[in-house]
Amino acid sequence: MARKFFVGGNFKSNGTTTQIKSIIEGLNQASLNPNVEVIISPPAIYLPLAKEIASNGVQVAAQNVYDKGNGAYTGEISAAQLKDVGVNWVIIGHSERRALLGESDKFVASKTKAALAGGLSVILCIGESLEEREAGTTIDVVTRQLKAVADEVSDWSNIVIAYEPVWAIGTGKVATTEQAQEVHAAIRKWLRETVSDKAAEETRILYGGSVTDKNSKELATQPDVDGFLVGGASLKPAFVDIINSAA
Repeated sequence: MARKFFVGGNFKSNGTTTQIKSIIEGLNQASLNPNVEVIISPPAIYLPLAKEIASNGVQVAAQNVYDKGNGAYTGEISAAQLKDVGVNWVIIGHSERRALLGESDKFVASKTKAALAGGLSVILCIGESLEEREAGTTIDVVTRQLKAVADEVSDWSNIVIAYEPVWAIGTGKVATTEQAQEVHAAIRKWLRETVSDKAAEETRILYGGSVTDKNSKELATQPDVDGFLVGGASLKPAFVDIINSAA
């Protein structure tokens, strides 16, 4: 089964109403490869706006979800609330939330389980720090992060994995094509050995970390790179070139 190329744009905490409209209108009018699944993830306050105006096959994702559902959880958003406004995707486990907010592997796994149970599809972020990369423990780190999810979830059909080396996010540094493929291949091997052959064959593994229109074409040639999760470049016109890089 061929894995459909997937490109996500994580706007992070960027944008105003005017800017979000401009970005989405640019995507609406662009010539996008119809064989690429495209997701954009604006800040939560702009999710209904994005859902209302996005067309051209562009879907919308939240940047976070809580694992406890509705209730007395000030500032949180539940899977049911995201579904209520027509949002079907969520990013979970981004390194910025792991590092800045202390989200543990266990908490990320619990949120993933709740999101899936609530009918959402998940972009699950994993990745190692520079210290872990230099210590040679990259594979140990990413498989530990994945195992926490595997302990809670058996069906991976609605999960897309985003490998984002922390040392490459927003730094301008990019894993080499060989480094990215090596880790992606190891993730697929882990899926085969730990989850199932089906999960290994069908789960899309994205690369994230200073992806631009300059490096995306070469990265897209790798057999285990099934797309990208893009940060800053998703706010720019070059995002269209990244979406079309697999052509």
